[in-house]
Amino acid sequence: MPHRSNTTKAKPSRRIRETPAPRTPRPKGIQPLYETSLGYAAVADALPFMRALPDDSIDLALISPPFALKRKKEYGNVDADAYCDWFMPFAYEVYRILKPTGSLVIDIGGTWNKGTPTRSTYQYQLLIRLAERFCFAQEFFWHNPAKLPSPAEWVTVRRMRVTDAVNMIWWMSKNEHPKADNRRVLRPYSESMKALIKNGYRAKRRPSGWQISKKFGKDHGGSIPHNILDIPNTDSNGSYLRICKEKGIKPHPARFPPGIPEFFIKFLTDPGDIVLDFFAGSNVTGYAAEHLARRWIAVEIREDYLAASRFRFPDQLTLL
Repeated sequence: MPHRSNTTKAKPSRRIRETPAPRTPRPKGIQPLYETSLGYAAVADALPFMRALPDDSIDLALISPPFALKRKKEYGNVDADAYCDWFMPFAYEVYRILKPTGSLVIDIGGTWNKGTPTRSTYQYQLLIRLAERFCFAQEFFWHNPAKLPSPAEWVTVRRMRVTDAVNMIWWMSKNEHPKADNRRVLRPYSESMKALIKNGYRAKRRPSGWQISKKFGKDHGGSIPHNILDIPNTDSNGSYLRICKEKGIKPHPARFPPGIPEFFIKFLTDPGDIVLDFFAGSNVTGYAAEHLARRWIAVEIREDYLAASRFRFPDQLTLL
């Protein structure tokens, strides 16, 4: 009789099929200036670039566009009277490419009317135009305590006005319930709140009439942030500025601090979501998205600004 082995043949292992990571959308023919495993930076005109992106493909568009300032800047800026008409074509494309739960966040500083100590209303005119298509989710106020007194004529010479140290930030959404979770941006509790949580809280009615329940004294890991972002713009020792100085390259003249995009990226997106900045400048938004494990797209029309922005990614960069 033929010998029969007692050894059971091993069954062929079932091949595990890994789901590939979703690809960050890239318009046909676009060659990035540089990229990382999570995002890419492209020199391009923003409007045709966005027109080549698919519908419902972006989770968050986060931008700090050129402001309507009185003095012309080297990066280009539009007069207040023409600002809304200039910006709205970008807004229409953003609306199309945002996912249904996506958001548009715009950091937009104010300006003064020429020759008078009065303010332009162009920011608010833009908000009204945007609200014709988007939902107005909430306004934020970025207070920069390091802002220098300006305009000098009305603030430091005639002393008729105070320092303009606040930028408006409009949070617009594609529908009434965009993706958002304020538990991701909690602030540390104050010492008094820590003591209240530790010692307990007796539910009572406040003089204002509000009834405060026992839940007020529960530890939620931090306090809900206000819509005032107190973030100084004083980054003078970061790798971007340091390497620009070492290489004799002029940095972008109007950078906002990483704390601004970090707040909104954490608040309005999940890891793996796609963040777009189509006025990227020195790519602060891409830098923040990279370190928060979000995919990102940076679009900037000036190659010199974008080329210098690669210094923000000394460890993640893939040169092309």
